[in-house]
Amino acid sequence: MIQIDSLKKVYGNTTVLDIPNLRIPKGQCFGLVGNNGAGKTTLFRIILDLVRTTEGAVLVDGENVSQGEQWKTKIGAYLDENMLLSYLSPEEYFATLKKIYGLSEAELQLHLDKFTDLFNGEILGSNKYIRDLSKGNIKKVGIAAALLGQPEAVLLDEPFENLDPSSQIRLKRLMLKEKTDHLVTFVISSHDLNHVTELCERIVLLEKGAVIKDLHDRNRMKEELAAYFNVG
Repeated sequence: MIQIDSLKKVYGNTTVLDIPNLRIPKGQCFGLVGNNGAGKTTLFRIILDLVRTTEGAVLVDGENVSQGEQWKTKIGAYLDENMLLSYLSPEEYFATLKKIYGLSEAELQLHLDKFTDLFNGEILGSNKYIRDLSKGNIKKVGIAAALLGQPEAVLLDEPFENLDPSSQIRLKRLMLKEKTDHLVTFVISSHDLNHVTELCERIVLLEKGAVIKDLHDRNRMKEELAAYFNVG
């Protein structure tokens, strides 16, 4: 699904990413963790071709993201509120995306119905612009938008940040259902070790742009990450 080959990103004399090889297969829930400055968001932006590599390449189903466009139909993402049209209301924003994706009104409604519990009556019909919503509710709009159009993979940067505990549980439930029902690949960056270990069957730990752990054993993930971050 997502293939990273000989990837380097250098700013001046500082190497912020150096990943020789990484594969994220279809249907995997993949966690990306690390302290601030580890390179998580930079990697996301390179995968989405928002930032160009210094060396190497990212491929989606064999297509180099810096050289083609077809991969964009397969990838959804929400990194931050700058990705949204925040001067619109949620209804106006989803109506705009409906036209972009060529969806019918019924198809859009079917999609939004999946988010009824997560929205909790606070998004649609609020008579607010997106920019006037709480940070948590802005994030909910972004996540719903990222999953629109049936993407094969969805990148989410800190999806649980600013969400209340009930919303965090609802979001985890929704993501697991999408993964199970539609084989959606989720790539999640998070500082919340509990959520990421509950969701992901694989977690990569970045330190100063390099992969220092690639964890597959769910029985040992928490222990190994707790030891690294000195938790406990």
